[in-house]
Amino acid sequence: MTEGKADFPELGPPIESGPWRGWSKWTGPEPFEDYAGPFYGRRKADGSVNTAFCLEKKNLNAAGAAHGGALMTFADYSLFIIAIDEILGLDCVTTNLSAEFVGNAGEGSILTGSGEVIKAGRSLIFVRGLIDHEGAPVLSFSGTIKILRPRIST
Repeated sequence: MTEGKADFPELGPPIESGPWRGWSKWTGPEPFEDYAGPFYGRRKADGSVNTAFCLEKKNLNAAGAAHGGALMTFADYSLFIIAIDEILGLDCVTTNLSAEFVGNAGEGSILTGSGEVIKAGRSLIFVRGLIDHEGAPVLSFSGTIKILRPRIST
């Protein structure tokens, strides 16, 4: 598997040019994430996945730093991308998302997310992750995904 190759259907094909070359965007309908982002994901050569997005003016607080709500939205997106192999073909929701704001970033900063699935059961998936800017931690998070039911193909 090569970096940038999207081998899960929810992420579109890798972008072929520009600053997001090799990254993919979520293809399903996610109106809030579409507004807050765009957010990107990709699978790395070692099989793990990571996420990224660029802070825009709309993602900042009055002090010009990343707004906590924007970081939490990106953490929620990252939660699902980190767990992508466990949730393919399933309808799922976030049941818990906890975070510690440990750093800062401003407009134009590229944030990246990474993490791991701690445990994947029949109905719950436990994930932890880290969002950073150029290697400096910005947000540490953990969350739980609830599997609702298999998707029904039409």
